[in-house]
Amino acid sequence: MQKVVTCPLDCPDACRLVLEIGDGRVRRVRGDATHPTTRGFACAKTTRFPERLYAPDRPLYPMRRVGPKGEGCFQRISWEAALDEIADKLKATLDTYGGAAVLRYNYAGTMGLVEGRHPVAFFRAIGASELDETICSATGEAAWAAIYGPRKLGVDPEDVPKAHVVVIWGANVLSTNTHLVPFLREARKNGAQIIAIDVYENRTARFADQFIRVRPGTDAALALAIAHVLFAEGWVDQAYLDTHTEGLDAYLASVRDWPPERAAALTGVPSETIADLARTLAMKAPQFFRVGYGMTRHPGGGNALVAVLSLPVILGAWRYEGGGAMLSTSGGFALNKRRLEGLHFWQDPRPEGYFRPNPEVRHVNQIQLGRALTELDDPPVKMLFVFNANPAATAPRSALVRQGLLREDLVTVVLENAMSDTARYADYLLPATHPFEHPDLYASYGHYHLSWSEAAVDPPGEARPNTWVFAQLARRLGLSAPELFADAETLARELLDSADPMLIDITFERLVREGSVKLRLKKPFLPYAEGRMDGKKLRLRSVEVRRAEPQPAFPLVMVSPPAHHFLNTSFGLVSSLRKAEGGEPWLWMHSADAAKRGLAEGDRVRVRSAYGELVRRVRVTDATQPGVVVLEGTWRGLDAPDGKSINELTPDEPTDMGEGSAFHGALVEVLPVS
Repeated sequence: MQKVVTCPLDCPDACRLVLEIGDGRVRRVRGDATHPTTRGFACAKTTRFPERLYAPDRPLYPMRRVGPKGEGCFQRISWEAALDEIADKLKATLDTYGGAAVLRYNYAGTMGLVEGRHPVAFFRAIGASELDETICSATGEAAWAAIYGPRKLGVDPEDVPKAHVVVIWGANVLSTNTHLVPFLREARKNGAQIIAIDVYENRTARFADQFIRVRPGTDAALALAIAHVLFAEGWVDQAYLDTHTEGLDAYLASVRDWPPERAAALTGVPSETIADLARTLAMKAPQFFRVGYGMTRHPGGGNALVAVLSLPVILGAWRYEGGGAMLSTSGGFALNKRRLEGLHFWQDPRPEGYFRPNPEVRHVNQIQLGRALTELDDPPVKMLFVFNANPAATAPRSALVRQGLLREDLVTVVLENAMSDTARYADYLLPATHPFEHPDLYASYGHYHLSWSEAAVDPPGEARPNTWVFAQLARRLGLSAPELFADAETLARELLDSADPMLIDITFERLVREGSVKLRLKKPFLPYAEGRMDGKKLRLRSVEVRRAEPQPAFPLVMVSPPAHHFLNTSFGLVSSLRKAEGGEPWLWMHSADAAKRGLAEGDRVRVRSAYGELVRRVRVTDATQPGVVVLEGTWRGLDAPDGKSINELTPDEPTDMGEGSAFHGALVEVLPVS
C-alpha cells in the first residue's frame, strides 16, 4: 500500500513523499514524481525516515522521572496519571506565581501548522510567558522587511531557469534546498552562470561555475563593494530606482565607503574579483540571488542581508521573470492564523476562555533560554514545556541551558517522538506522534504549494498528537474557548478562510482531493516589479558592517552550518546517517592553522570559547580558510564523544536586527588534547 504525505522537516522544499506501507509500518520513502518541485526524488535524510520512526528508544508511553535529572531514568505511568499530575502542578504554579512562571519552548520539529503551531494557543490562553521565536529566521525576516516590507515573497523556483546569472549567497543548497538544484541545472543548460559565495568550500561551492570565499561576517562589505562598482560604472537601473525606491541617498553614503580595495582587505576577496563579479551581474540580466540565513547568524547579520538584498533592487532584477531574490516564499501563504495560534488570547481585552487576565505578558528571547532558566525572577520560570525542539543541544550556551534544566524546583514536561538530549532532563516525558501519524496542513518557504497530509499509519504504543495533550490539559484547567479543542480539519478550514487572492479557490475539499495545490500567482510573477506589495516604495537604507572580531584568547571564528545528512538534531539517532557524516563530529581546520598548533589529521582537540569547551577530532583541509574553523551539523550531545553539542560554544547575544541568533559568530581557540 502507498500513501502520499508532505515532508514535515524544517526545510524549504516541503516535499511530497510516497510512503510504502506494509503491516502497518512505513517500509520505504521516495519522492512524489507528480509534484512540480519534488520531481520524484527524496533527499538523503528523508529516505531514512523508517529508521527514525521505529528507533528502539522511541518514547512510546507516558513516563515520570524517577532518577536524577539528566540521567534519563523514567517510570511508565498512565496518560490519566500524567495529565492529572501535570495539570495539578500547573494550577498550583498559576495560582502562586501567575502565568509568567510558565514557559513554552518550541520551534520547527514539525512544519505542520496544526501540530506545530496550535499548541501555542494553550500557552497564550493561560497567560504564559511569551517565547520570542528568534533562533532561526528572525534576523533574516527583519532584514527582508527593512527593504521589501513584512510579506516575504521570493522568485518562484519554477521561474529560476529563466535567470541568466545565479548567485547563491550563504546557502548550501545542495544540502539544504536540494529540490532547487534541478531548476539551477536548467538555468545552466539555458546559458546561466552559477556563482556561489560562502565562507568555506561545500557541496554547492563545488557545484557552482565560480566559487568566491568570503571571511565570516564580512558579507555586507562585499555586497557594498559590488554596488560601488555598479554605481561607479553606470550599471544600475536608475529608472527603477527613481520610480520604485526611497532612501537611495542613505544607501549611497554606505556604498561610497566601500570601494573594492577596502572591501578586499576585510573580506579576503580580491578587488579584481569584486569588480568582475559586478560586471557579470550587470551584463547578464535577469539576475537571481538565492540568499540563505547563514550570513544572518553573525553579530551584523541583519545589515549583511540588507546589503545583499539591495543588489537585485539597484540592478532592477525584479522587473524580469526569474530575476530578483529568494530568502523565503512563506509570505505567499497568507493563512488566517489568529485563532490557530491564540493571538486573541493575549491581544484582545478579555477573550472568552482565558484562564486569568495577564495584560503585561513577559517575553523571553528564545536564544537566551539558559538565562531565562537561571536568572529570571519575579517570578522565576517554574514550569517548562518543550515540544518540537531539543534546546539542550540546539539552543546557544547549551551548558547554561542544562544548568537551568537541572533545577530541582523546575518542572519540565517534554513531548517527543525520539529520545533527545532534552528528553533526558524531563520530569514528565510524553510520547508524541510523528507527522506521518497525524493529519496536518503544510505551507512552504521554498516554493508556492500548499499541501494536506492525512495520517499514513497508526502511532505505536500510546503516542498522542501535541494538540491532544494540550486539549486534555485545557479541560483539566477549566478553559472553555472552543478553538483549544478543535480538530485538524476544523483548524485547516479556518486557516483557509482568507481573502488573500493567492488563496482563492483553495478549499479544504480540494486539498484533500489533490494533496498539494499551487497558490494562484499572477503571470508573470513579478512581486516587486513596482515596489512593495502594499503599494509603497522599496526602502534602501544605510548599511553598517559589523563582525565578530577575533581576540587573543579566541583567535578563530567558528561556523556551524548544516550537515548534508542531518537536520539539526532530528536524525542524529539514525546510525547510517551518523556513519555518512564520519561517525562523529569533525572540526575542519585550515592547514596553516593546524600547523601553527602542531595538529595533524585525526587528532583529538579541545575547542574552547568564552562559554564552554568540548572535544572533537580535527580534519585538516583547505576547504576552509585561515582563521576559520567549521563544524558541520548540530550533532546530538548523545552522539558526541564528550556528550556535548556544538552549542556549548555558541553565544546567546542577539544580532543587530530581529534579536536573532549569532551562531556563526562564535570565537574559539583550538588546542591539542593533553
